[in-house]
Amino acid sequence: MLDKVVIANRGEIALRVLRACHALGIKTVAVHSTVDRNLKHVGMADESVCIGPAPASDSYLNIPRIIAAAEVTDAEAIHPGYGFLSENADFAERVEKSGFVFIGPTADVIRLMGDKVEAIRAMKAAGVPCVPGSGGPLGDDPDENSRIARDIGYPVIIKAAGGGGGRGMRVVHTEPALHNAIGTTKAEAKAAFGNDMVYMEKFLENPRHVEVQVLADGQGNAIHLGERDCSMQRRHQKVVEEAPAPGITPAMREQIGSVCVEACIRIGYRGAGTFEFLFQDGHFYFIEMNTRIQVEHPVTELVTGIDLVREQLLIAGGEKLSIRQSDVVLRGHAIECRINAEDPDNFMPCPGMVTRFHAPGGPGVRVDTHIYDGYRIPPNYDSMIGKLIVHGADRAQAISRMRVALAEMVVDGIKTNIPLQGRIMADRGFQQGGMNIHYLEKRIAERKDKPIGL
Repeated sequence: MLDKVVIANRGEIALRVLRACHALGIKTVAVHSTVDRNLKHVGMADESVCIGPAPASDSYLNIPRIIAAAEVTDAEAIHPGYGFLSENADFAERVEKSGFVFIGPTADVIRLMGDKVEAIRAMKAAGVPCVPGSGGPLGDDPDENSRIARDIGYPVIIKAAGGGGGRGMRVVHTEPALHNAIGTTKAEAKAAFGNDMVYMEKFLENPRHVEVQVLADGQGNAIHLGERDCSMQRRHQKVVEEAPAPGITPAMREQIGSVCVEACIRIGYRGAGTFEFLFQDGHFYFIEMNTRIQVEHPVTELVTGIDLVREQLLIAGGEKLSIRQSDVVLRGHAIECRINAEDPDNFMPCPGMVTRFHAPGGPGVRVDTHIYDGYRIPPNYDSMIGKLIVHGADRAQAISRMRVALAEMVVDGIKTNIPLQGRIMADRGFQQGGMNIHYLEKRIAERKDKPIGL
């Protein structure tokens, strides 16, 4: 068992990790920027260390300062949460070389899965179904690139090998637009990720986003915990997530889950991870693996009854996976709405003072948030201020409970996307289930200048 953990993050995930640590009797160290000294988890931690000013580059992304905080507090391990340095292989490597435990996969695995081209090669070798594509980085020969595109079939998508978060991608529908798209994406990738390598894939026009949660101990044991549907997206950013995914049969779940488990064992994966797929016409196509805990992990926790952060901590402490695949049983349905401090109509961030906060309650309702009455949301970080998660006996009950919970939730003093989430829950297409990743943006566009509806 670990003795003391540095929580190298902020907001709701930092509070989530702190609670899991305290439930296991693990002492905690909260690192924070100057603007975050009043965060809830900072006051609840056993120790806290200020690691720099508000800009993330000077605090939450400053590797030497985080490691120094672990050194001065005699901590044993570092939990990166999600975002910031959670998928930074250099950070994981420096943590381990400094004598601390990195709560996540090894640096080599993070590096492998962070390179989209190499990740696809590794997954193909492991038998994971992938989107038809170039099979490697694109070169500078325009004729060869045109041939690859014709073989794949238009439309195609150009992707940055080091990309993520919806950046470094460009869809191409015709050959005349291909070469300019490749050049532009390369330049964008170089500026954003320091790596201009790009590759090409078939662009699936109406896919869903379905992902598989896994746990592995790095000692040859791995399981999957079913799938989540994250197709309600805006600009490639998830807005609503649910588990299990509508329309995925037990046979399909077992087939894709088993493939993911075998891939984990093959690459020596350790900790919690997520295989992300595009799903269209009954087929799964691997797009990437997230080598960390996900924002949407609570929906999996609610339908399986398994505490994923607790398992992360136990695995990092050297324990073998105690859960067998036969222990994983999905019960009911769970939905998560991301609550953001943003204008629900134009999506501009809305930092400021929370003058009144009321969390909804009732059967099957969970709220993961760090905000409170009088908390000032800084403008320096992501606009997500919490997650509202509900569980029901079935999907219809979960939607009903979410609608009630959203109506009950109060966040005064700032604007939030709660009205948008309410419209999504009331939308007939969402209620039907199985909508593709473009559905939400189309509905938002249709709603412009309309006072009601989504």
